[in-house]
Amino acid sequence: MKIISWNVNGIRAQVKKEFFDQFKSLDADYFCLQETKAQDDQVTEALQELDDYHIYSNSATKKGYSGVSIICKEEPISVSRDIGIPEHDDEGRVITIETSDFYLVNVYVPNGGSGMKRLDYRATWDVAFANYLTQLQKKKPIIVTGDFNVAHTAIDLANPKSNYNKTSGYTQVEIDGFSHILAEASLVDSYRHLYPEEVIYTYWSLRTGARARNAGWRIDYFLVSDKYMDRVVDVITHTDYMGSDHCPIQLSLK
Repeated sequence: MKIISWNVNGIRAQVKKEFFDQFKSLDADYFCLQETKAQDDQVTEALQELDDYHIYSNSATKKGYSGVSIICKEEPISVSRDIGIPEHDDEGRVITIETSDFYLVNVYVPNGGSGMKRLDYRATWDVAFANYLTQLQKKKPIIVTGDFNVAHTAIDLANPKSNYNKTSGYTQVEIDGFSHILAEASLVDSYRHLYPEEVIYTYWSLRTGARARNAGWRIDYFLVSDKYMDRVVDVITHTDYMGSDHCPIQLSLK
């Protein structure tokens, strides 16, 4: 089984590029998109070429903002949106599907914001999301994927010293929030588990031409229930796939 996760930075813009060719070449059983920047009906319209797939989305109240979607080869047992807390549920950040073996949670975690203005909100969101995952975990193993907007350790970004506690995405508040999610929900960062010393990134700022210099961040993850890690074959970072400021990541399961 193959699961792909990709922050596409606007699905309507992506489908005008090479998205469908990329989608076909990746050939995933489950394809998780973040930052679709579209309402549910707009996502459906943008992806209408994929008529053999089941498409589910969760959009923000604010148009052109946030949004997540899961594209499936097989129809899931159930689909749910958000985490059941009104203050966190209007930005279209979470969609969960249930399969026979696990829950697949696709998330676009709030960014700390320019000047770290949303850092306090981010901290409360991380706690609420960890609680949500913990409840799911009681029923079935979970796989959580998406853009977590945090580099967890120094190896996960190109310039840790100059960014630490100065840039959203690498503050102690966000690092601690991510650690809490891992611990509270008994999850494993599958890529770092398999490749503890590997330097690789999933996001590069468009503003600074960072991709050409590979001055990136690893902020996209597959978090897997610790009791399900024996099913993980590999985690692959597709750095050669262009079109977004993020690249796709892949989880292969047996």
